[in-house]
Amino acid sequence: MKTAVCSKTKDMTSRRLFLKGLACGATMAMAGSPGIVLASKGWLQSPRKLAFHNLHTEEKISLTYFEQGNYVSGAVDELSYLLRDHRSGDIHAMDPALFDLLHDLQASLGGNKTFQVISGYRSPATNRMLNKNSSGVAKKSLHMQGKAIDIRIEGVDSRVVQQASIALARGGVGYYRKSDFVHVDTGNTRHW
Repeated sequence: MKTAVCSKTKDMTSRRLFLKGLACGATMAMAGSPGIVLASKGWLQSPRKLAFHNLHTEEKISLTYFEQGNYVSGAVDELSYLLRDHRSGDIHAMDPALFDLLHDLQASLGGNKTFQVISGYRSPATNRMLNKNSSGVAKKSLHMQGKAIDIRIEGVDSRVVQQASIALARGGVGYYRKSDFVHVDTGNTRHW
């Protein structure tokens, strides 16, 4: 069963090569993740689906990233690719716990709407550049570790997304009213 569908297919050769290489590394990296351990013990069985629209690259993806008690490595790789640094093209394995957080956020809002991506992974160089130009960018941002994402949810007011994220009490939540987006991460529980 194919679980991932992308709207842009240019440069698929290099993308496939990247995904093949990332699959091995991501599988090994995820082996140490608490969610993987729980999933392998059969405690978390329900399939989990997410849909994203990267506003910078115009790529869209809708997939099941977790099923039969395991993270789907190909799906996690596809999400990491979609959430790459759109400025540099650098790709980093995203924290699967971030996907679980987004899945639970989506469920708390009562639907399966598309997450609009403002920023996923950020390379250190991109983060330095953004930090110099904005007081709202942390020097040691969790975006550089693949543990943060800036989002909107199609059809949902960003203030509602912020409040629902805070209610989950899992990680950081930032609300950026002027830019109309919400930051969520898998770091310490806090909000701003």
